[in-house]
Amino acid sequence: MIKISPSVLAADFADLGNEALKMEQAGADMLHIDVMDGHFVPNISLGVPVLTSLNKRTDLFMDVHLMISDPFTYAEPFVKAGADMLTFHLETTDHPETVIQKIRSLGVKVGIAVKPATAADALFPYLHLIDMALVMTVEPGFGGQSFMPDMLPKIAALRQEAIRQNQELDIQVDGGITDVTALLCLNAGANVLVAGSYLFGAQDARAAVNSLRSV
Repeated sequence: MIKISPSVLAADFADLGNEALKMEQAGADMLHIDVMDGHFVPNISLGVPVLTSLNKRTDLFMDVHLMISDPFTYAEPFVKAGADMLTFHLETTDHPETVIQKIRSLGVKVGIAVKPATAADALFPYLHLIDMALVMTVEPGFGGQSFMPDMLPKIAALRQEAIRQNQELDIQVDGGITDVTALLCLNAGANVLVAGSYLFGAQDARAAVNSLRSV
């Protein structure tokens, strides 16, 4: 099943509540919340208070992407703020199982993300423990970057390994997603599409969501 997750990093921050509501009305499946700490990635973005406020405006599933150095410590505050799934970066910890267990204990879904330089097989030992693997198709930290086609083999490798392990794994892609690049990712084995500028910059948000879902 194809799922569409608009990235709020591309939204109008002066009108964020209405922007989220627009994506709900357009038929998106979830809302991708980009959390950056200025340490793991060279930018600072949304935090707990913003997530709390967004949850008052929309019923969308909150897909929270923690691009932060200490996901273990901040997992609970984000879940209390309304996260339905927390995705942390494999590169941030030497003990991924501990972070996975922490997030599971909070009663939400868990994902692991990898930067472009991290090989697919680094995720293989954890696929049976998570709900979703996130393949970054740009360098994390900034919106509006160009899609990296050399990430397609990584997506394919993850899907093949999930099948080999008999795991029903969501594979999410994030970065430079349009109707053109979405097709490449879906063909490689992804099923969850994060799109920022393509959706929030569209004159007709519903048509843009449908164009991704229909590829």
